[in-house]
Amino acid sequence: MAKYKYRPLNDFSSIKELIQTSAAKAPDRAAFCFKKKGEQCTVTYQEFYDATKALGTALAHRGLTDGHLACIGENSYSWLLTFLTVLQSKGVFVPIDTELPLKDVEHILEEGDVTVCFCSKKHETRFMESENEYPNIKYFICFDREEDDGRWLSFDKLVEEGAKLLEEGSTQFLEETRDEYALKLISFTSGTTGLSKGVMLSEHNIVACIKHGLQVAHYYAKTLSVLPYHHTYEAIPGILVELRENVTICINDSRAATLKNMLLYKPEHICLVPAFLDVFYKKVWENIEAQGKAGMIKAAIKASNVLRKIGIDMRRKLFKAIHNAFGGELRQIVCGGAPLRAEVAKFFDDIGITVLNGYGITECSPLVSVNQKDFNDPATVGVILPCIEVKFDDVNEDGNGEICVKGDTVMLGYYKNEEETKKVLEPDGWFHTGDYGAMNKKGQLLITGRKKNLIVLKNGKNIYPEEIENYIASVPYIKEVMVYGIEENGQEVGLCAEVFLDNKAVEELGDGVDIQARLKTDIKDACAALPVYKQISKVVVRKNEFIKTTTNKIRRQDPGNKTLDK
Repeated sequence: MAKYKYRPLNDFSSIKELIQTSAAKAPDRAAFCFKKKGEQCTVTYQEFYDATKALGTALAHRGLTDGHLACIGENSYSWLLTFLTVLQSKGVFVPIDTELPLKDVEHILEEGDVTVCFCSKKHETRFMESENEYPNIKYFICFDREEDDGRWLSFDKLVEEGAKLLEEGSTQFLEETRDEYALKLISFTSGTTGLSKGVMLSEHNIVACIKHGLQVAHYYAKTLSVLPYHHTYEAIPGILVELRENVTICINDSRAATLKNMLLYKPEHICLVPAFLDVFYKKVWENIEAQGKAGMIKAAIKASNVLRKIGIDMRRKLFKAIHNAFGGELRQIVCGGAPLRAEVAKFFDDIGITVLNGYGITECSPLVSVNQKDFNDPATVGVILPCIEVKFDDVNEDGNGEICVKGDTVMLGYYKNEEETKKVLEPDGWFHTGDYGAMNKKGQLLITGRKKNLIVLKNGKNIYPEEIENYIASVPYIKEVMVYGIEENGQEVGLCAEVFLDNKAVEELGDGVDIQARLKTDIKDACAALPVYKQISKVVVRKNEFIKTTTNKIRRQDPGNKTLDK
C-alpha cells in the first residue's frame, strides 16, 4: 500500500500564465544569474518577463511567431529567453543539440520545417559557410551578432526593437492566442539507438508535467543549471518547474566549470544525470584518499548513521569540508536519465545531500516518476505523477514487464512519422516506453532495463545489461562499462564486459599488475551476488572512451562501441 502523499496542486493553464504569475509573485527576485563577457549578470523575474514580451513583439511584428522556430547553441540566458518567448507565442519551438554534426543539424532544420533559427556564434559561422543549404529559413537570429546583415539578425537588436514597439503601444504578441492541445514543441531525440525522431509535445503536455511534477518534487531557492537545454529533462522538469517556484537559476557556462561554478553560485539543489554524479563521487574519494583520510571519513559516516537513528543529525558539520567543495549549500540532487548506483546515492545521503532518483522519457514530456524528499528509495525511480497511469505489458517470470504510460503528459506522436508513432502509441492513448520495470509494494517504480538492450541467452534467460553494469561500475578504476552478448552461430551464449579504464587509478594499483587478470577478479567479485547466468565470461579493455550522447549515455548500437563486433 502506498504511503506517500502528493503535494497540493498549484494549478495554471499556460506558459504565459506561468511567466506572468512568477513575475507578479516575486518581481525583484533574481530569476537568472550568469556570466557575460567576463562579468556577472542578474536578471529579475520582472525583467525576464518584460524581455520575453519584447522579443515576442519583435518576432510578431516581422510575422515570425506562427512558424517553427529552432534554437541551437550552448547553455545561455539568450537560449532561455528564446525558449520562453516561443512557448508563449503561436509558434512551435524546435530545440537542437549543439553537439550534433552539421549534417544532422541540417536534417532537423529541414525535417522540422524550421522557418527561423536562433544560434550562437559557433553555429552562425557554420551556417554562413553553407548559407544556400537553407532556402526555407527566413532569418538566422544570432546571439553574438552586433549588427543585422540581410537574413542574419542581431538578437540584442531584435529585443531592443521589440521593447521600442511595446513602448509605442504594440499589442500584437500580447494578444496572440494558442490551442493548448496543438503542437508546441518538437524534440528530436538523441537516443542511444537509431535515427532521431521528432517527439511532438503540446502546451497541455508541458503544463501537465510542470504542475503535476510539483505535486511530487520539492525544489529549493537556488540551483545551478548544468544539463543541455535542448534536452527536455533540463528544459521542463528543470527550468520551467523552477520558474514556477521562483527559483534563482544560475547558468553553468561549461561542463568543465561545473565545480568552479558551484563554489561561485552556492546552489541548494541541482539536476544531474548519473554520469555526472559518478564523477562527483569519484572526485570526492580521490581527494579523501589523497589526503589519507579515507579511514577517518568512513568512521565518521558510521558514527553519524548511529546518531541519526536516535534523532541527531550532525552530517553537515561532520562533513563540512566535502560540502564546501560543492559550494556549502547543496542539499538535494535530482537524478534521471540512466540507472543510478545505490552506493553513490547512499554516500551522498550519508554526508547530508539527498539524491532523488527519477525516471522520464521525452515522449512523456518527459517526467514519469520521481522519488520524494520524505519518501525516498534510490533503488527505485519513485512515485508516478498523479496525472498519468502506468501498466506493465508482457510481464515475465521475474515480474518485469514493459512500462506503458497513459495520461496528460504523453506525446501527440512523432512528427511526420505515422509509422513509428503507431509502433509505440496505441489508439486508446497507451504509450509503450521500451523500458522494463515493475512496481514495488510501496508504490515506487523500479526500472530493470531497456527493451532494445535486452540480451536473450541461448538457454532462454533474459538479461538487462544495465543491472550488471551497475555492479561492475563499483570497481574504482573502471571509468565506463558496457555489457553485451557474445554471439555464436546467431545466438547469444555469454556476456562480455567492455571497459574503459581510469589510467590514473590503474597507475595507483602499482607496477607489475596484470590488469587483465586483475579486472577478471575484481569484476567477478563485484558481480558475486548475481546468479551464474549473469556472470561475465569475457572482459575487453578499450583504448578510447565510448561514443556517447550529449547526456553521457553510451550509444549502444554505434559500431564503434563493440570491439567484438569488429
